[in-house]
Amino acid sequence: MNKYEMTIVVRTDIDEKEIKKTADDMKKVLVDAKAKILEEKDLGAKELAYEINKMKTGHYFFYTVETNSKTVDEFDRLARINENIIRHLTIRVDD
Repeated sequence: MNKYEMTIVVRTDIDEKEIKKTADDMKKVLVDAKAKILEEKDLGAKELAYEINKMKTGHYFFYTVETNSKTVDEFDRLARINENIIRHLTIRVDD
């Protein structure tokens, strides 16, 4: 099991309930794969460094998890195809 930091940026031009549901759906991917969630933060809406798909703000969610690479691959795959997620990043953390 390796430690990873995962960040997703959700569109802010959708309903607040839909933003929360998108984050919950991504967290469910980790929970269903039996990943150990060490830290979870809702960082709120922030201005983006540059415009992405004509959007200037994004709602950030951050997770620190212990899991295997197969779970990370699935998380990244689902983040790429989710229309509400405009960016995501997964970094492996060396202890």
